[in-house]
Amino acid sequence: MAFNVNEFSGALKSGGARNSLFQVNITNPINGVADAQVPFMCKGAQIPAATLGTIEVPYFGRQIKIAGNRTYAEWSPTIINDEDMTIRNAMEQWNHSINSVQGNLRTTGGSAPTLYKASAQVTQYSKTGEILRVYNFVGLYPSEVSTIDMAWDAETIQEYTVTFQYDYWEVSGGTTGNAGGI
Repeated sequence: MAFNVNEFSGALKSGGARNSLFQVNITNPINGVADAQVPFMCKGAQIPAATLGTIEVPYFGRQIKIAGNRTYAEWSPTIINDEDMTIRNAMEQWNHSINSVQGNLRTTGGSAPTLYKASAQVTQYSKTGEILRVYNFVGLYPSEVSTIDMAWDAETIQEYTVTFQYDYWEVSGGTTGNAGGI
């Protein structure tokens, strides 16, 4: 089949989803003062991967592959740092409340994971502002608040990542409806 640019353009009916049309919301159960700033200061995020493990079963010298358990990789949005460091402070407090720096203790008021786990959403928008899909991360907590690189010759605004662990994600919207139960 010969390449036909018109057929390609016709197949891309809406002109393609744009990487820059998204918003992130994170609910911090320890210090929610920065929650309203996150949608404006989160400059980068990822739509999560859908990963199934593989179980290999040997049979007559061959490996037969059977679908295994679902796994969830870390999620690491990128945050712009403002001089008040409100979001960074809130993320550090959340991280430290799970395991304190000096005492090696949980300070969330109890040992139940529900006291330190929360949720986050990545919302993908269309070019007209409509919500295309919402990815909801469930059972989320910050396992790392990354370094911030500084240098005398740098002329950039600081940014850093927060690495989150989570139990699972659900999706709503789009042509698949709610695919979270997959």
